[in-house]
Amino acid sequence: MRKFPWRLAGALTATATIVTTLLLPTSASGTTPLTVTEAISRQDGSTATVRGYVVGQPTATTTVVRSNFPNDYALALADTAGQTSTGQMLYVQIPSAFRSAWGLRTNPSLLGKRIDVTGTLSAYFSHPGLTSSTAFAFASTTTTTTTPPATSTTSAPPTDDYYRNAVGKTGSALKTALNQIIRTNTKLSYDQVWEALKVTDQDPNNPANVILLYSGRSQSKTLNGGDVNDWNREHVWAKSHGDFGTATGPGTDLHHLRPEDVTVNADRGNKDFDTGGTAAAEAPGNYTDSDSWEPRNAVKGDVARMLFYMAVRYDGTDGFADLELNNNVNNGTAPYHGRLSVLLQWHQQDPPDTFEQRRNQVIYDTYQHNRNPFIDHPEWVASIWG
Repeated sequence: MRKFPWRLAGALTATATIVTTLLLPTSASGTTPLTVTEAISRQDGSTATVRGYVVGQPTATTTVVRSNFPNDYALALADTAGQTSTGQMLYVQIPSAFRSAWGLRTNPSLLGKRIDVTGTLSAYFSHPGLTSSTAFAFASTTTTTTTPPATSTTSAPPTDDYYRNAVGKTGSALKTALNQIIRTNTKLSYDQVWEALKVTDQDPNNPANVILLYSGRSQSKTLNGGDVNDWNREHVWAKSHGDFGTATGPGTDLHHLRPEDVTVNADRGNKDFDTGGTAAAEAPGNYTDSDSWEPRNAVKGDVARMLFYMAVRYDGTDGFADLELNNNVNNGTAPYHGRLSVLLQWHQQDPPDTFEQRRNQVIYDTYQHNRNPFIDHPEWVASIWG
């Protein structure tokens, strides 16, 4: 029988090609992943899968923490597990659908693990990054989530799309971008606030009640007004700080208006926020002195994020004062609120919880159609205020 060496050679070549192909490392999507070094040099807005070791969480352009992770919103990748230079790291944005599985606050054991992430090669924290991520997987596996699981039945767009013009910015540029996003909101009258608060602050365990901010008491929605033990409308950014009163706009913005007991509201008055003082008589866990108010631990972060929102939303360009945070108390009628250093501590101490996140969503879906960015992206607080 005649031999056909060329056929044998061709078969061997094809076999070798198949074996080689099977041995090449590939991502869950079937493509060869980029190294972190390659991803850093290719910040062109294209979609790619990047393979690297989790080396920490970025909190600012040149800061990556390796313990006491503040939230589940970002991680840093490097080509080696022991890398400490932020210039050799890629900052990865973690969308909400993936945070419970891939965020470092919830999953600190991810530190040092080698993973594949698919997303857009674009700056994050003004640093080479991977944003709008669509898939995460351990590098040693072939399983991944290519479509984020549904996390809500509301009509809101993905928050990463809502904030697309802010992603990757820091400092004043981020503050300006967020202002442009959240300023286009529907405004309520002061009378409309009554009914809105009955929905935004509804007690999840008793739909006939609302939760009062400082006292934490669950109280009937119908017991609102001006009588003793009624609840009324608390301006967390005191309405005298900038002298906007109850005017439509800052005076009726649901993102800082909360139900509170009439007496407790009066005790807080227009005081700035700080630590210390004597116990508030009708609000356990709250403390006050002549110039400041300290809320209970469970809402310290809520208070801080409401003030951060106000300082970004109202920048002096829409007929109202330019609201700013400072490190003072006794701000009086000046358009300032303090104490910033304490608010930053409270923000870290008390991250957004389910109640706060639901409230943010309801305001977006039903009333003002804008969001508090510091509930959705707590890491942006450090980007703006340090």
